[in-house]
Amino acid sequence: MTTDDDTTDTTADGSTDTESSCGASTGTDEAEERTSKCGASDSDGSSSSSSGCESTKGEATDEKISATVDDFQSDPGRLVAVGLGPGQPEGMTGRARSTLMDAEHIVGYTTYVELLPDEVTEAADELYDTPMCGEVSRTEEAIDRALAGKDVAIIGSGDPNVYALAGLALEILESKGATASMVDFEVVPGVPAAQSCGARLGAPLVNDTVSISLSDHLTDMPTIESRLHAAAKEGFTITIYNPWSRKRRENYAKCCEILEEHRAPDTPVGVVHGAGRDDERVEVVELRELADLGETDLVDMTTTLVVGNEETYVWDDRMVTPRGYESKYDY
Repeated sequence: MTTDDDTTDTTADGSTDTESSCGASTGTDEAEERTSKCGASDSDGSSSSSSGCESTKGEATDEKISATVDDFQSDPGRLVAVGLGPGQPEGMTGRARSTLMDAEHIVGYTTYVELLPDEVTEAADELYDTPMCGEVSRTEEAIDRALAGKDVAIIGSGDPNVYALAGLALEILESKGATASMVDFEVVPGVPAAQSCGARLGAPLVNDTVSISLSDHLTDMPTIESRLHAAAKEGFTITIYNPWSRKRRENYAKCCEILEEHRAPDTPVGVVHGAGRDDERVEVVELRELADLGETDLVDMTTTLVVGNEETYVWDDRMVTPRGYESKYDY
């Protein structure tokens, strides 16, 4: 449900190159205890999985991308970005499950790989995972495996087009001189966190909604603040991803300050922690209470906040945002 964390990729530099069975050289990664079968190494011999959360998008990509389409001898295979939904197996779409059952290789963030049903992991020929902040390295790994002729699925929670890696996959494909059609690239959508969390809360998202990620290491905080001000001022229902991390706790405090500037203190706020997972918790609080939740275990990187608009109210412990039917119909 998240795409960022306060951890960093601990990939070791200076690993030795090994011969890839898929047509390109690869670096061993002692920190992750993984051996790439289809990845590429940097020209200086350092691991191709080197990526840090504090790097900019351009820096990370420049550091990572090495092998091009010309380095592979096999006919390209297939690459599919698959959304797992909220986390539990029953929250996965039938199309996502069948796609993963057919995939030869599955690549993803370690936590997401661990969410996969046993039948999926047992059906795959290989699983490849990296820790948080390894977005570029694992996406290139998935692409290299597809260019080497494998049927590859790169996975993420929620939907691949919502704070996820579908766009990055296309960017890296382009940078390698490949095309999306060359690897039969496809996106298999999943239920985004906003929708799965909204469902836990009642009906808070039936009107205009804006989603914002607070701990997005690819976006500077002034830009995030500007988006928050605009969304809160214009009266949108706001869903907030990745609200709190140890490195970015000031982002949460600033968010609460901005919301309190534009919304009434009693505005309902849905707090959904770990939607669809074993530690799921759901609470509806008033905006005035939100700031104090930042240092509790209820709000972290697996939490999604749903901030009601000026018409949102709580009825029978459910958040309700009127769609406007009451002004046109009698009921």
